[in-house]
Amino acid sequence: MNKDMLTLAEAAELLRITYARAAELARQNLLPHVRLGRQVRVSSAQLQDFIAQGGKALPGGWRREAR
Repeated sequence: MNKDMLTLAEAAELLRITYARAAELARQNLLPHVRLGRQVRVSSAQLQDFIAQGGKALPGGWRREAR
């Protein structure tokens, strides 16, 4: 298996966030990712760049209202 591409669960573990938060970041295109059908993969190099740049927060922050 090519370890250059991580699953979303592996990326979430590296970021120390929940899978749901990682999925939300990917859904809003804040986390660099690639969709392969129903699978979501994250490049380890792009993930390192994302971390080095300080990441990105969800719009509205932690006080975002539920819909």
